[in-house]
Amino acid sequence: MNAPLRRAGVVVMVLFGLLFANLNWVQAYKADDYRTSQYNARVQVDEYNRPRGVIEVAGKALAENKVTDGELRYLRTYPFKSQFAHVIGYKPVNLGATGIEQAEDDFLSGTSDRLFADRFRDMFTGEDTAGGNVVLTLSLRAQDAAIKGLANNDVGSTRGAAVAIDPKTGAIQALVSMPSFDPNPLASHDTPAAQAAYDKLLADKEGPLKNRALGEVLPPGSTFKVIDTAAALEAGLTPQTSIKAGPTYTAPTSGAPIRNSSAGTCPEAQVTLNEALTESCNTGFARLAVEQIGADKLKEKAKAFGFEDTDLKVGNLDGGGIPVAASRTGDIQNPDGSEDKAALAQSGIGQNNVRMTPLQGAMIAATVANGGERMRPYLVQQLLGPDRRTIGTASPKKINNPISGQVAGDLQDMMVSVVERGTGRRAQIDGFTVGGKTGTAQDGDDERDHGWFIGFVLKDGEPISAVCVLLERAGVSGGSSAAAEIGGQIMQAVLRDRGAD
Repeated sequence: MNAPLRRAGVVVMVLFGLLFANLNWVQAYKADDYRTSQYNARVQVDEYNRPRGVIEVAGKALAENKVTDGELRYLRTYPFKSQFAHVIGYKPVNLGATGIEQAEDDFLSGTSDRLFADRFRDMFTGEDTAGGNVVLTLSLRAQDAAIKGLANNDVGSTRGAAVAIDPKTGAIQALVSMPSFDPNPLASHDTPAAQAAYDKLLADKEGPLKNRALGEVLPPGSTFKVIDTAAALEAGLTPQTSIKAGPTYTAPTSGAPIRNSSAGTCPEAQVTLNEALTESCNTGFARLAVEQIGADKLKEKAKAFGFEDTDLKVGNLDGGGIPVAASRTGDIQNPDGSEDKAALAQSGIGQNNVRMTPLQGAMIAATVANGGERMRPYLVQQLLGPDRRTIGTASPKKINNPISGQVAGDLQDMMVSVVERGTGRRAQIDGFTVGGKTGTAQDGDDERDHGWFIGFVLKDGEPISAVCVLLERAGVSGGSSAAAEIGGQIMQAVLRDRGAD
């Protein structure tokens, strides 16, 4: 055989070898990926020919199925429309799923290892294995109160969020983002229509698809003073310790003075720490941060409460769920690495680069109410098989203790003072102990402030609920007061759920 033929033979053998390797790669290594791909039409038909599990709360279906006459037998429907959209999300045919629909997809679709026994049984019965059912922690009353409170706020805010948590367990009682959307059109089997509905929502400047309760990070304003106070109490101060205040304060290296919200707010040269929190004294907390706490301790305490956590998800307690944006304390240093006292003064009152999610705000209040124990938040209470047998039940998990029980007790009393005598009066609930902290925050060049409220309610000393309410661009004043009222309404709804109202 001459040289050219030998070379041609070698080339042909190499090509056959590559083809053989590629076939093995596709059939052995990539087969499962191709088989389960959302773009595989056979997979879609198979998936929609089996009933997907129900997502429910208190026996009410939030996501269920409707039988159709089309090629895809089951249509996913959402009876409550927009009321739970940011929690349950949606399951479209050719778009990515979101919310609990995405986080619990394998269980809802019936492919989870937890449902192996069901699939094994159905191999013999010939039935199509149905998906498992997911029971959520939400309170229907609290969710409804949050929706109505946000929608009917008296300061004209069109965007906001509300979160309520059981402080003792971390179970989420309400989670609402405003504005919301109806997920039903997105689950349509008419793919062009579903895409058009999604594009319309995506183009809406109000951002209805955005989950503000978990994904919005805005300056928390004076709600952050709870973190300052916790750091001060752990450093040895007491609620009755006098701190410097006054009508204005200019931090070293800063040319801009910090002022209080009004001339009547702690104009004295000194006030007690309790009075500073009750009246929301900007000058007092700015001085406290610069002169007594310092940037490192402030950031350390915020981190203990959950700031900087980039891994948190809300769903099940095994770590799966809806991603939560990280709350941040931001930079508080000069280019040379030294402490930037002007930035520290602003950070001490929840401004500068401090950013917080509504969930984080609720967790701060919950930790204080729960004696200093910070619980992992979760939405999935139970997993039920297709036959309604219990497969798993949530067992609450503690994350850490950001503060001692003594500090938590002092903070509870101080936050109760805020509601009884200070800026949080509209959160009061007759016959119950309510504590809280309001916040007003500036963001960018928009003169309309964000209004915040974080708070908790106790019954006979036991924590029942903790909340955070955010009203975006709520005007130049009054947003935090309106947020406090909504917070009170949500907590009252939880009390009614517990038969305590």
